[in-house]
Amino acid sequence: MQKWFQKAKLGIFIHYGIYAVKGVSESWSFYHGSISYEDYMRQLEGFTASRFDADHWAELFRKSGARYAVLTSKHHDGVAMYDTKYSDLSVVKKSPAARDILGNYIEAIRKAGLKVGVYYSLMDWSHPDYASVYPDGRVPEDPAGGNKYSQPMDGRQDEKAWQRFLEFDRAQLKEILTNYGKVDLLWFDGDWERSAAQWGLPEFKDYLKSFNPDLIINNRFAGYGDYLTPEQGIPVNRPKGVWEFCTTINSSWGYQHRDNHYKSLRQIIHMFCDCLSMGGNLLLDVGPMEDGTIPPRQEAVLLGLGEWIRANEEAVYDSVAGIPANYYGDGSVLSEDGQTLYLFVHNVPREAICVKGLQNRVTRATILHSGKELGYTVHGGAPWNDIPGILWIFMTEEDCAESTTVVKLELKDRVRLYDGGGAVVTDNH
Repeated sequence: MQKWFQKAKLGIFIHYGIYAVKGVSESWSFYHGSISYEDYMRQLEGFTASRFDADHWAELFRKSGARYAVLTSKHHDGVAMYDTKYSDLSVVKKSPAARDILGNYIEAIRKAGLKVGVYYSLMDWSHPDYASVYPDGRVPEDPAGGNKYSQPMDGRQDEKAWQRFLEFDRAQLKEILTNYGKVDLLWFDGDWERSAAQWGLPEFKDYLKSFNPDLIINNRFAGYGDYLTPEQGIPVNRPKGVWEFCTTINSSWGYQHRDNHYKSLRQIIHMFCDCLSMGGNLLLDVGPMEDGTIPPRQEAVLLGLGEWIRANEEAVYDSVAGIPANYYGDGSVLSEDGQTLYLFVHNVPREAICVKGLQNRVTRATILHSGKELGYTVHGGAPWNDIPGILWIFMTEEDCAESTTVVKLELKDRVRLYDGGGAVVTDNH
């Protein structure tokens, strides 16, 4: 795993495509029959990207505090957002936009100093050779009960067609990895409809990394990815290994004009802190409108998140996962040397916040964004028996930021935590 990814902490996901024209769900809307395939594809006629400004996107993402971005180059609908020579189904050839959205995006993101991520759907529900085999090659008892976009309906498999599709996938990915300079991250989706053997793994991964040995690939690669991607439901327990939580600002990935179920900036910051506390990244999604502009409400969230990060930067990029929630409930991170503990305070305390089980002596407590020094005390404990008391840090409303406040605790030595269940103190000092 590349170190930049683990230090990045925040990425921006961009679901941009023809589905923004009518504001329908990307690909799934025709797959599940809420709109006909023909009406879905008719959106190509209304896709203009008339106000698309990749430099503005990149500057906005930079201001948000993000260190990388991931754009949909092709969703499950098969519509390429770039000039592919292996299909006529692209916004370059089939829409009034007639421009290489992906190429413009990559150039701007790289110029802004961010790492370049590209989303690519392994499955393609428009390609004539895709629905040619069944998952793992197993014919279901009722083939007609499946979906015509993803599998044969007559129980007959066509392995030659499937091999043609694999060649198509590899050819499009080669275009992405060679036509635009270095791509830092490939964000796959749609692996679940076929097995690892059907995708040709692990040879497929070796092929991709032959273009860039430093390429990072997410875990939606039939078990051969580099990091986990929990989606929409934030983990309750810390995932094992490197991970990234991907979620939307409202309830939709792509632009849907009727979706007003927005998360507030405070909620987004809270979720971001939860990711930091468990050592993960947040990949926060925006859904640009058909003309290429990001909805003002989503843009405001990104700018607000950036302001919070700049005020608390010390606790973000160079931090590692904090102490477990049973020691401090709102979440925390540690400095890389383990000698500074940063506590997230999401609500206004009436008197104080408390940390349990901390065996270190605190040398200083401050509000990170203002530098104000805070008073603190320890009640209870028997340090000579290795039993810590409860650390109380005094703070009130006047100490708090508009959203989450960060309290910085400087410790004597590397953090040490008590993991016992309590004990009788047999030797009182």
